[in-house]
Amino acid sequence: MIDHLGILILLGTFIILLIIKTPISFALLTAAIATAIYLEVPLMSVAVQMVKGIHSFSLMAIPFFILAGEIMGAGGISRRIIAFTNVLVGRVRGGLAQVNILASMFFGGISGSAIADVSSIGAMLIPMMVENGYDEDYSVDVTITSACQGIIIPPSHNMIIFAVSAGGISVGRLFLGGILPGILLGVGLMIVSYIIAVKRGYPKGKKITKKEAWQTTVSALLGLMTAVIIIGGVIGGVFTATESAAVACLYAFIITFFVYREIPLRHMNIILMNSLKTLAMVLALIASCNAFGWFLAYLRIPALVTNFLLGISDNKIVLLLLINLLLLALGCVMDMAPLIMITTPILLPVMEAIGMDPIQFGVMMVLNLAIGLCTPPVGAVLFVGCSIGKTSIEKIVKSLIPFYATMVIVLLLVTFIPEIVLFLPNLLM
Repeated sequence: MIDHLGILILLGTFIILLIIKTPISFALLTAAIATAIYLEVPLMSVAVQMVKGIHSFSLMAIPFFILAGEIMGAGGISRRIIAFTNVLVGRVRGGLAQVNILASMFFGGISGSAIADVSSIGAMLIPMMVENGYDEDYSVDVTITSACQGIIIPPSHNMIIFAVSAGGISVGRLFLGGILPGILLGVGLMIVSYIIAVKRGYPKGKKITKKEAWQTTVSALLGLMTAVIIIGGVIGGVFTATESAAVACLYAFIITFFVYREIPLRHMNIILMNSLKTLAMVLALIASCNAFGWFLAYLRIPALVTNFLLGISDNKIVLLLLINLLLLALGCVMDMAPLIMITTPILLPVMEAIGMDPIQFGVMMVLNLAIGLCTPPVGAVLFVGCSIGKTSIEKIVKSLIPFYATMVIVLLLVTFIPEIVLFLPNLLM
């Protein structure tokens, strides 16, 4: 028998706490505890589920990815990536926008974080673009949308969270599945930014000598090897995702402090502290989400949602559009990591029922929720970008429409053309 009151307590408590702006981890845990009291489930069971949530070998990759990203972000890699991408695409019309997008693609392959991307790449390029005659809204638009590539292109700790939430699917296959969609998103953003640049008459970049280009490339490639170690190690079967993250972390440490040497070794204390703060938030979120998710399963909410959606229509296209709209709406009001952990166990059975591969669903979900990072009212990347660009959200959202359209088109391609996601995993693993 369905316990409607239990479902109301679980979801109602969570929603009310979100409305009054309670931190998401506390909202999830409080809802789980309230439901446990109503169902007369021992509170120790809630604690056990929290521990189970973070007791996973795959999750050990997350602290290493966070630390590697912090080290490389602080050690001059951002500036070198910008210089390298300027060699590749800087001379076209609106070249700094193309540099911005390509730099985000490369930096995303190191940090795996959209916020880190905006904070480092954006802090350099947004003022530079404005100084060179680009409009503020255009500069911020390009920066925040291109930063979302970092969530899709591996390594991505959000993909690891999805892999764990989905019952332990292959992180390596998930990483590979994100490469082509991430590149496709980058190409789409480069096209739309070029069209706008031509229309507004933005300048071209300066000519670079062969000697300067060679020196810039060599300097940047040392940092970019971090992504090669991660992806190549997993694909080649040399490392697990966790082991590759640890090796990449060591490599990033050596390159930053003994090759680039832009910051002193004592700065490592600050890097470790920043990494620890981020990790504490992530693990607290995962633990509370697991307790919340256990009650979702206990109350059979995933089965109810599956039956409800399949009852609306048995047409695969209609269901996929409905689920995408649902995720887009949720992404506007909640952060990505908790949404992945809450919605994956609910929606994955629906996707499997209509024949979608879990790898494709994972990439589709992450890309979908990445769009939410650029949308009000809770778009963290949008807020950071506007803060750096010193402009209003209202102004930026209006000018973002062409970029939103591009991201949605890529999302639909990923949703309805499985080969975009599955080609590399099937070919290489």
